[in-house]
Amino acid sequence: MRPSLALRRACQLSDQGRRSHAHGEPILRRDPAASATETVALVLGEDSPLPDTAADVEDLALRLRGHVSQLGALTPSQEPALLRAQQLCSGGLPDGYMPSRVHLVRLAEATQDLIAAVQAHDVAPAKSVQRRRWWKPPINVLRGAVFALALACVVLAASVPRT
Repeated sequence: MRPSLALRRACQLSDQGRRSHAHGEPILRRDPAASATETVALVLGEDSPLPDTAADVEDLALRLRGHVSQLGALTPSQEPALLRAQQLCSGGLPDGYMPSRVHLVRLAEATQDLIAAVQAHDVAPAKSVQRRRWWKPPINVLRGAVFALALACVVLAASVPRT
């Protein structure tokens, strides 16, 4: 029995490319072509089996459609590889075991052609504008600040002479 796609994907997700903002570490931005190449390898790789379930096929098709939309922003709008990939993405996933797998393979091949077109044009990805991240203090720091402010108000009120 082959391992499901979800299990393989869980094994591939590691801390290497994923960082959180909780510790102030920036998220590493991956090259869209490299990410798409990994997904294409899941479908077209020699050691990769065909997906077993319809959910796996739908998941891979959605991932490939996302890669096509990301790579489409990096290529000229009249690129033949882009038009072919967009045409395959616009159609729905066919019903049945073999038609859905054939469509998935065609979509992966079109994505692979689009990756080659992006690399041939050698277009650098547009730099995303990063929003300024404000430091979010822990709740105990906020409580301490409120307590210090309240204590300062009480001391100030007590030091004012009464008339």
